[in-house]
Amino acid sequence: MNKYNLVVAGGGLAGVAAAVSGARQGLSVLLVEKSGWLGGAMSNCLVYPFMPYWTTKNGEKKYLSQGIFAEMLERQKKYDDIKSDIYYSPEYFKLILDDMVEESGVETLFHTTLFKVSTKEKKILSVSLAVKSGVLEVEADYFVDATGDGDLFAFAGCDFQLGRERDNLCQPMTTCFRMDKVDEELFDREIEQIQELYKEYQQRGELLNPRENILYFKNLGQGIIHFNTTRVVKHDPTNPFDVSRAEMLARKQIFELVDFLKKNSRAFENSTVISVAADIGVRESRKLKGEHILTAEELKNCTVFEDSIMLGNYEIDIHNPEGTGTNLYYFKSGEYYTVPYRCLVPKEYDNLLVAGRCISATHEAQASIRIIPFCACMGQAAGLAVSIAHRNNCSVKMIDTTELQQLISKNGGVCQAF
Repeated sequence: MNKYNLVVAGGGLAGVAAAVSGARQGLSVLLVEKSGWLGGAMSNCLVYPFMPYWTTKNGEKKYLSQGIFAEMLERQKKYDDIKSDIYYSPEYFKLILDDMVEESGVETLFHTTLFKVSTKEKKILSVSLAVKSGVLEVEADYFVDATGDGDLFAFAGCDFQLGRERDNLCQPMTTCFRMDKVDEELFDREIEQIQELYKEYQQRGELLNPRENILYFKNLGQGIIHFNTTRVVKHDPTNPFDVSRAEMLARKQIFELVDFLKKNSRAFENSTVISVAADIGVRESRKLKGEHILTAEELKNCTVFEDSIMLGNYEIDIHNPEGTGTNLYYFKSGEYYTVPYRCLVPKEYDNLLVAGRCISATHEAQASIRIIPFCACMGQAAGLAVSIAHRNNCSVKMIDTTELQQLISKNGGVCQAF
């Protein structure tokens, strides 16, 4: 049976950051990813661009997400020097992540699905993986769940919350897509009229999508528009039948909107769909109930935790789990919150950490901490924490969080108030 110091499940930015950070500290690491590339939501679901990860204090821009995330952005310049804090080159980013795991010595398994977890008392012993050749069982001293959906901790029997507390409904799923050959100048002039007409179509029942407007982004290249606007509600992202139905429903919404745009906008007369995400995007599903459950009140109060491992201030951005509407709470300039290490720590196990959008948080708090730059910072903290636990042969619950904060800072991260 294969044995590692650390197994990381999930190859999004949280998983890559955890794996690379651990490997750079001398751990033997296996990174497991269900698709054929790294990047998670940004690669599989075409999530774009990065949401803002900075604040302004005394007229100075302060980046809250640094460390390994900043390194990823810097490495992009080797391939495509985009002078932007939020826009990136999606395909080059896959190559950047490949470079980072290879250079650090992380062993990576693509096209691999975790489906079983073996435990004994307060330890995870191994995970069973479905691979091309059959079933592969892998042992490790420590594990990090960066699956987004919390697959590893759920299969291990950890306590968790699905969706919002009162009814288990999750934020809507969305399939992103992109169109090319759009007349951008004409689109800019037409967009207000298009948005109004979109609402009229909705009221007449001619569009399935319950979202209140058309959400789009640019800067992928001349004439390319990125759409993050489909909305599938009241489907459980952890139920395979619900997810399958959601994939089909989202595709119907995509091509209804494409038809609407081509019929009603001169800007789209010659346009074509060039890309539809391989996987529907999931904003929220399982959330760990860990040593500490982060709340919206703690975020709004800009709570400074003694065991902080990252900073954040993205708006509390709740897409209505039932239909139309998006509820937003914005942080003021200079405001930011901290996320405690305890939100990464399950109550049940001594050798498991969680990183990414499935950490221990309420429905409302998760709506802010779920963005990709923050997930990378959580992953870096998890990988470094495991390295400390491994060096001291102790539980992840017993590490010195001051030492972890110092190690995060040494590796370029920001985790304490400034």
